[in-house]
Amino acid sequence: MIVGIIPSRYASSRFPGKPLIDLQGKTMIQRVYEQASASKHLDKVVVATDDQRIFDHVRSFGGDVVMTASDHPSGTDRCNETLHSLKVKYDYVINIQGDEPLISPDQIDELAVLLKDGSVELATQMIPVKTSEELFDNKEVKIVLNTNNEALYFSRQVIPFIKDVEESKWHLHHQYYRHVGMYAYRSDVLNKITKLPVSSLEKAESLEQLRWLENGFKIKCVITKFESLCVDTPEDAEKVKTILSST
Repeated sequence: MIVGIIPSRYASSRFPGKPLIDLQGKTMIQRVYEQASASKHLDKVVVATDDQRIFDHVRSFGGDVVMTASDHPSGTDRCNETLHSLKVKYDYVINIQGDEPLISPDQIDELAVLLKDGSVELATQMIPVKTSEELFDNKEVKIVLNTNNEALYFSRQVIPFIKDVEESKWHLHHQYYRHVGMYAYRSDVLNKITKLPVSSLEKAESLEQLRWLENGFKIKCVITKFESLCVDTPEDAEKVKTILSST
């Protein structure tokens, strides 16, 4: 059994109230919820929020929603509280970003199919790096993998360094991957990782998944063909409106 949880906060330093913005007749949170609900492998979808306005709105369009504490440091922590509030026991949680209104149900299913045998502790998605510009953009998180497609490390820096090759050609000599998409957590593992203290690598790179790796957990990575389109600013919202109006 897999539950898709959509953490959704009203407060945002760059774009306050963005879950409730109108995108061609539907709010962003409704669009995310409906896309997630079309997944073939999720047994339930629920919004997790700390805001009464979002809670009431999700209820108004018939969605499942849970009110959570307001002091969670991350969506992972909000997912864990939500999981424990549900009456049904779920084996896995998929954390679905509440600011990706165009997310494809197929992208969710790419991750969900990894979880069926129960052996995966944590999972996420990646996409091959195709250009030098992508590779050296420190806003793009790169993943170093072992032979089982499990993460060895995540970094904003380029790893590995390729000796005796021009930097602009590194992507032609090694298959780099950048991190995209969602996280999946086995329920028992989710409970454990939310109790871990912030780690030194996590502080250095500002990446919570490094805390999990430092503590010995395995993160399975799967290639996705879907690019993420996050709404972080009003300008991003306008891009989404343009896409929606043309479909």
